[in-house]
Amino acid sequence: MGGFSADLHVPVLADEVISYLQPVTGGLYVDGTLGLGGHAERILKAAAPDGRVIGFEWDEQAAGLAAERLATFGRRLTVIRTSYADLTAALQQAGVETVDGLLLDLGVSSLQLDRGERGFSFQADAPLDMRMDVRQPITAAQLIRRLSKEQLADIFYNYGEERQARRIAAHIVQAREEQAVETTRQLAEIVAAAVPRKFHPRKRHMATRVFQALRIAVNRELDNLVRVLADAPSVLRPGARVCVITFHSLEDRIVKQAFAANPAYAVVTRHPVEPPPDEVKANPRSRSAKLRVAVRTERGENEGLFPVGAG
Repeated sequence: MGGFSADLHVPVLADEVISYLQPVTGGLYVDGTLGLGGHAERILKAAAPDGRVIGFEWDEQAAGLAAERLATFGRRLTVIRTSYADLTAALQQAGVETVDGLLLDLGVSSLQLDRGERGFSFQADAPLDMRMDVRQPITAAQLIRRLSKEQLADIFYNYGEERQARRIAAHIVQAREEQAVETTRQLAEIVAAAVPRKFHPRKRHMATRVFQALRIAVNRELDNLVRVLADAPSVLRPGARVCVITFHSLEDRIVKQAFAANPAYAVVTRHPVEPPPDEVKANPRSRSAKLRVAVRTERGENEGLFPVGAG
């Protein structure tokens, strides 16, 4: 598996996830973002000896590493190599009617960030790919090459909340006329050059939000999140809990609104749960993580709103 060890993966808010998900012996849980299996391992241990986890993972390399890491759990773990957006169809195909809980840990995994060749980060020069699932047809380089200045600006502003979106998009369009933009380093340098140095943020690279926006667009991350939160109640038994970890305000807003607007959910966490200082110190990538939790109600989607729960 290319020398990357799944054992090095540190799951974010792991204790809090177990506390809120409340896995029990004999339960069936879905980890919609299996990644390297850190959260799934904790759930399987908490639900011992016979609780089960179905893990969704559309990154082939991550799915393989997770399966290796969790091999000792045997048939208690099932890995489905598809996006969590296909949750209901995939469970139906697997013969599963309802589950006892759902976890979504959104964002880019340590594997994708640390393996520069995937194109998720500008820390190493690599092809502008950014596909979570290499079976998908569109790469970041193709978006950069094909989209208009206005379309690129919309992506950077809507998905990256980048205030300099129009300026950056114009600079990219100008640069691609001279040379194809195919690598992460090329794009990072173009973005940095597009904005005067005095407007660069102090604590992050100028290209950070542009890369986030392209990744979201390539993988349709926000669309997938809206879809799974709308579909999930159909496979959650009453009382089942949904735990969603987000890493930026766009995701968090979608989760908050979905939980509040859908009467199939009752909110458990009035405010998002954030990592304690010692976790942030040990794992800096957890710094922006927020956990929101809801419980599946007895009612369906069209039976009126439920009050927000305590927590």
